Order: sequence, then structure tokens, then C-alpha cells
Amino acid sequence: MFNSRKRRQRQAVRFMELVVADALEPWSATLAHERSEPRRASRRERPLRRSDGRVVCERCLVADSPLPRMRGLLGRRDLASDEGVLLRPAGSVHTFFMHFPIDVVFLDRDGRVLRIAPAVPPWRSVAARGARSVLEVRAGECARRGLSAGDVLEL
Repeated sequence: MFNSRKRRQRQAVRFMELVVADALEPWSATLAHERSEPRRASRRERPLRRSDGRVVCERCLVADSPLPRMRGLLGRRDLASDEGVLLRPAGSVHTFFMHFPIDVVFLDRDGRVLRIAPAVPPWRSVAARGARSVLEVRAGECARRGLSAGDVLEL
């Protein structure tokens, strides 16, 4: 009769996975728990580099239309260290219905890093004034790769 908060969250996540997976049939194979072998890079996945050539994200999924932006990392159980999602246009993100923390990198229109929100836990939202796109990567990746405010990123 009485559902716990965690149980309601799991039910909401399952419901959203079903709705989004039905709406985005080709994208449903990207769910982490459905993958049995490593995924090949698609046309929308490209490496994201700094202006000095160092790689920030080997497999960056570019979500630049409404459905992929809505999908984002929703429904994934984990994110590999070489994966990320670049949402554009976007000035803020939320981690509702997510299962893991992420690093959020806010970029201006020139690709300059405005702000880095490290290890944003599930059920939070973050924003940055002036941001035009957002990069989401696994928690700790920004520190591991030495990314800081002021760096310029390019696809």
C-alpha cells in the first residue's frame, strides 16, 4: 500500500525508459544494460578535443535535436570513461531519474569552458549563465583529464 521513495523512483525510471525507448527505437540499443558487446561509433559520436589537441572525450554523442537531447543519459546504468554527451543548445541540465553521478561542463558559443560542476549526484539540477551547450561525462573525468574553466573544446 505504501511505496517507499526509492521504489517510486525506480518505478518512474522504468516508466521513462519504456516511454523513451518506444519513441526512440534506434536509440534503445544504447541502454547500458542491453549491451552485450562494445558499441561501434555512430555518425553522431565524435571525439571531443581541446584546442591543443588533447582528447577530452573519445566517444562524444552529439545531441542537437529535441529527441536525443531529451533522451540524454536517461536510462543508462553507467557511463564509460571514454563516453560523453554534448547537449546543444542547452544552458542547464538535470539528473532526475539517473542512476549515477556525472561531471557537467558548461560551454559558451565558442566552445570555451565556463564552469564545471563536478560529480553532480542524481536528482539535482545545475545551470550556468551564458552557457550554450553542455557536456556530460562520467564523474571524475574532468579532473582526470585536467579540464578547467577557460579551456576551449572542439569536435
